[in-house]
Amino acid sequence: MFTDQAHAATLASWTASKHHPFIQQLQAGTLPAATFREYLIQDHYYLHEFARVHELAAQQTTDTVAADQLRAGAASLRDGELAIRQTFFADLHITDAELARTPMAPTGYAYTSHLYRALATQGTPGAVSALLPCYWLYAEIGAELAHQGSPVPLYQAWIDTYNADEYAGEMTAQLALANRVATPENTPALLDIFEKSSWYELHFWQMAVDHETW
Repeated sequence: MFTDQAHAATLASWTASKHHPFIQQLQAGTLPAATFREYLIQDHYYLHEFARVHELAAQQTTDTVAADQLRAGAASLRDGELAIRQTFFADLHITDAELARTPMAPTGYAYTSHLYRALATQGTPGAVSALLPCYWLYAEIGAELAHQGSPVPLYQAWIDTYNADEYAGEMTAQLALANRVATPENTPALLDIFEKSSWYELHFWQMAVDHETW
């Protein structure tokens, strides 16, 4: 299956993500609050574009099953993950004014641009492949971190978001969708897209640690 090939191809970068200082310090409770704030602000921008790519990909396909799932994914993001972020923002005093004056960092800009390029060049299958690592990697990280947890309640709440049964169900549905849209003809291009998204996932952590700017 496509997902088996994709997972095998990105094992090294996913392992690096799981062992990145951002993730290790989040679990240990030593991640600076300023770094987590930076991550949340940049992830806010990313998730809005992530949801938008779901909607655009749904518009471009004649596969009604895929379209319905993509639209449901966009709605779930807005009602779930983005809504939960508002609680995090309140706890860390991240205001609308701060969001408005903080630009998207270079890595976040490049990652979201990659999502749109995947859709433009490979259509809905390209978008599905580009979106998948975010779902899948976060589910694996959430499951692994849940075994030990974090002593910081806010970081534990972040872990719980990605170890929840509802999130696991959404991720499983995305795996099935990726296998549905992959064909022998488009698989090489979809694997390349998937690998690039996985690379950006790894560098998204570092972007937050570095407080990356233009």
